[in-house]
Amino acid sequence: MSEGLSAWDRLLLIRDKARPSAADYIPLIFDRFYELHGDRLFGDDHALWGGIAKIDGIPVTVLAQVKGHTLEENKRCNFAMPHPEGYRKALRLMKQAEKFSRPVICFIDTPGAFCGIGAEERGQGEAIARNLMEMMRLKTPIVSVVLGEGGSGGALGLGVCDEMAMLSNAVYSVISPRGCASILWKDPSRERDAAEMLRITAADIVALGIAEAIIEEPAGGAQKNLQLMASNITEYLRGAILKLSKLPIELLLQRRYDKFRSIGEFTEAE
Repeated sequence: MSEGLSAWDRLLLIRDKARPSAADYIPLIFDRFYELHGDRLFGDDHALWGGIAKIDGIPVTVLAQVKGHTLEENKRCNFAMPHPEGYRKALRLMKQAEKFSRPVICFIDTPGAFCGIGAEERGQGEAIARNLMEMMRLKTPIVSVVLGEGGSGGALGLGVCDEMAMLSNAVYSVISPRGCASILWKDPSRERDAAEMLRITAADIVALGIAEAIIEEPAGGAQKNLQLMASNITEYLRGAILKLSKLPIELLLQRRYDKFRSIGEFTEAE
């Protein structure tokens, strides 16, 4: 159990190099996974995996931001920071899923989208914005699971969904705590203070109505029991897919629209 941990404690847990990534979970959750490559515009992005799989015999499309455990693995996947071609690959596979009525499962785990010059030149902002627009009206169920870091627009590019779950130590934030501290106080060393202020934990995000479920981790984090965590995630996905697949498409889309329109609602006291 992870009760009583602060946001900073959870950040340290999810930044542990031993923490399981989507690459560790996918073979344990799905019966088969056939990876598909490329955005058909520029190239393939190893920070974002995409492919077709089965869960309980049901065909699904899987999209995942992938972290490495070693320096070489992280260099290959660009430390889980997708380029625009990664988001365009994701959109290509989501449209394919819509065509064949496959539910879409997204695994979010990124400090943020890559902000290098090349990525900006190739339209990083446009690629993420297009995903937000297209996912909002995609005519098939979408389920997202935040495995670790859910950083800014890089996470939101896979985060428009009918239902979202977060591992209990995961975080989801409009900006990284270090980035927030740099802007707010001009002092990145106050990252810990920012983490505690931002309300980025799974409990916070569920309370704010942005996520619907928390998948509990054992003491010490998901890295302490990969098999248990894979089983817990699988159980959640089974229930979510079964529930969402029963809804008429028009109702599914209306519920998705209402969910995101309600985020940020507030009332003023007289």
